[in-house]
Amino acid sequence: MKKYIFITLAICMFAFNSCDYASLDVDPNRATSTPPSLIMNGVLLNMRTGAWNSPMRWNQYFCINYNYYGTNEYWSGSAVLDYTRLKNVQKMEEEAIKAGAAAVNPYAAVGKFLRAYHFVNMTQKVGDLPLLESLNGLENTAPKYATQKEIYIQVLKWLEESNSDFAALIQKGGQKVDGDWFYDGNLVKWQKLVNSFKLRVLISLSKKENDADLKIKQLFADVLSNPAKYPVFTSNADNLQFISKAPLYKYPKNPDNYGFDALRENTSKLYIDLLKKYQDPRLFVVAEPAEADIKAGKSPLDFESFNGASSGESLDDMTFNAQKGVYSLINRKRFYATYEGEPLVQVGYAEMCLNIAEGINRGWASGDAESFYKKGVLASMDFYGIKTGNLTVSFAKPGAVLGIFDNFTLPVNTDTYLALPVVKYAGNSVSGLTQILEQKYLAMAQGNDLEAYYNFRRTNIPAFLKGVGTGNGGQIPLRFRYPNNELTTNAVNLNEALTRQFAGKDDVFGKMWMIQ
Repeated sequence: MKKYIFITLAICMFAFNSCDYASLDVDPNRATSTPPSLIMNGVLLNMRTGAWNSPMRWNQYFCINYNYYGTNEYWSGSAVLDYTRLKNVQKMEEEAIKAGAAAVNPYAAVGKFLRAYHFVNMTQKVGDLPLLESLNGLENTAPKYATQKEIYIQVLKWLEESNSDFAALIQKGGQKVDGDWFYDGNLVKWQKLVNSFKLRVLISLSKKENDADLKIKQLFADVLSNPAKYPVFTSNADNLQFISKAPLYKYPKNPDNYGFDALRENTSKLYIDLLKKYQDPRLFVVAEPAEADIKAGKSPLDFESFNGASSGESLDDMTFNAQKGVYSLINRKRFYATYEGEPLVQVGYAEMCLNIAEGINRGWASGDAESFYKKGVLASMDFYGIKTGNLTVSFAKPGAVLGIFDNFTLPVNTDTYLALPVVKYAGNSVSGLTQILEQKYLAMAQGNDLEAYYNFRRTNIPAFLKGVGTGNGGQIPLRFRYPNNELTTNAVNLNEALTRQFAGKDDVFGKMWMIQ
């Protein structure tokens, strides 16, 4: 009996020794690859921005007046960074190559843009960051920090390469980005996005316009002087924007939350006062007249019937004033009546036109700043459906349930608006620059994440309001702190970066390189 047992064991050992052990580790029911189009779908979903959220309050477009739902205070803590999203971008690129794509392919071209987009998003929040070493995963768990200048040099390189890749693919013909629900795979629109975003990046570096390594002025002029090589947006139809589609994605304001939010959020003084300053018809579309002013006998179509709350006001005072009807509410007809709402713009034509106007105003390129200024203003008005003619505006009846509105007719002439003394471009001067920056602020009210705040931080135009309501000792922070896990996983490199930038302190009031 023992003899047979030994023989059986020997046969089994021979069989195992002759087997391919690697095959035992393969699960036949588990996928070993993922279509790049599927990854692309998730990557784009994760990069979308919202509205009526904390960034929109920090941009001072609206305020919360009821502390159960939050406050108007700015952050005092750390940033959420995009490295996981970037690893998904890297995986998308790898899967495209595994599936047989050439080195220059639509996913690689989009990937370079997304790398630039996310690194800009991150560095604007904190400053220096791990760059190329940061995506190596377990191969390098403690990557060194690149300076913010080095990051922007790499960002501009990625954008240049992305533009070149798109140009080659478009010329070849028949190319599309599957899984793209922003532009339905249209490479022409992606190329326009790359260069329009590049203009935003260059403008954001205005304080470094004389840096010989960055060549800000030259790169800006190159885009404007060579539209065949560097196509940009030509209308709102080119906007990078997210459109809510119920029931999967509902607009942040909709009939479901009308009873919770409608009276507990009001417009901000900075936003409303700028619209009033410019006698701007957008005011009647985005806000409602203050109930107290209507009861006092003012016309709903009187600019002085609209009042926003200062973001710096104490929350107790804001609550008291809001309950008395002192402040204008968000326009309930526009923002609560449907589940789809309006597009949430991330990079838009109106902003791009005003970026071009700003660059020309600063002397970076030849051109007609006034023309782009006008185009930007009109594009923003068009976004809200405002054109020459009769504009119907609707305001909810005080105390009424959603669906009961008063309608008014407002005559609009956009040429007359642009000719108003306060609106008419004041030329390539400080006054003209102020007009451009204020109109840019008005144009970025929906979406755009923290872009309005970044423009304020760079230029102090428009000057954000502050006080006890903004927290942080009545001041507005200049940056986020680094994520807490960096202190435990990458302390040496983090401390080196903090010493280089902020005298060793991870301070929300530290002034990063790009705004020095």
